[in-house]
Amino acid sequence: MITAPDENKRPLFSANQVIDFYLENSPKIFPQGNGMFSSLTKLVSAIWGPKYDGKYLHSKVKQLLTERKLSETLTNVIIPTFDIKLLQPIIFSSFEARHSPLKNAHLADICISTSAAPTYLPAHYFETTDSDGNSHSYNLIDGGIAANNPTLVAMSQIKKEIALTNKNFANFKSIDYHKFIIISIGTGSAKMEQKFSAHLASKWGVLQWLYHGGSNPLIDSFFQGSADVVDIHMSSLFQSLNCEKNYLRIQDDTLMGESSSVDVSTKENLQELVQIGKNLLNKKVSRVNLETGIFEEIDGEGTNADALTQLAKRLSRERQLRKTNVAAK
Repeated sequence: MITAPDENKRPLFSANQVIDFYLENSPKIFPQGNGMFSSLTKLVSAIWGPKYDGKYLHSKVKQLLTERKLSETLTNVIIPTFDIKLLQPIIFSSFEARHSPLKNAHLADICISTSAAPTYLPAHYFETTDSDGNSHSYNLIDGGIAANNPTLVAMSQIKKEIALTNKNFANFKSIDYHKFIIISIGTGSAKMEQKFSAHLASKWGVLQWLYHGGSNPLIDSFFQGSADVVDIHMSSLFQSLNCEKNYLRIQDDTLMGESSSVDVSTKENLQELVQIGKNLLNKKVSRVNLETGIFEEIDGEGTNADALTQLAKRLSRERQLRKTNVAAK
């Protein structure tokens, strides 16, 4: 939404407009229904097909993105998906799209694919072709299956770009991680709620693993485990290099009830999520405890808003320095 270009080569949306977009469109993407009958219908749908047909989401994405392709993004992006036919991750990046036409897919197809969470939205199929008539087919679902926290994917792609640009394997091996500045923003979790237990799960069959108490324990576990492993790895890496301030993870792991749901799009819950996001800015900077997996506040580093401001200043200075160096050449 903020990297796809409009007709004037500016972002389709400002950051402020993103919230209004979700408030308006989420109830149409995830229609709620009312009462016990609606809950029963959703349960049956989860057994026999995706919970939502995705028609409104698909039409809205295609309406906004039209024929724009990945290579047209205003800044570099990396978007993970998972090919259910090949059983392997497929990583779309603007860098590769500019060098490999078969990876230069329409942004609409990529966005539909990476949001196709199993049991919630249908898998997506599309093909790409190049000028020589070669084609490649994709059978994709949500990239969160493999990379719900895409930080490591991003770092791997950056290393790949450096290697391909320099064509020097020695440089590729000697990347200085002190030069990396990473802002990783989570979408919240219900870790503190502790709503499942081994005693409870030991009695579950396939149905209960797919649907229990309005949530999807199997998918939730995959997604949360994938995200946390990456965060623990990144925290450990940057702490060992004595540059932990280069890695800022902003995450709320205290969500409860409907606010921790993937698809409760009532007006009340959406407004609650907006407020949770605002409150998160004012919370102290936290880092994951490598033993417990719980986020703990760090004394002396201010709030998330303070940290974001400092990182923004560093990035701005770096951008000005690079522009000056390019002009000098």
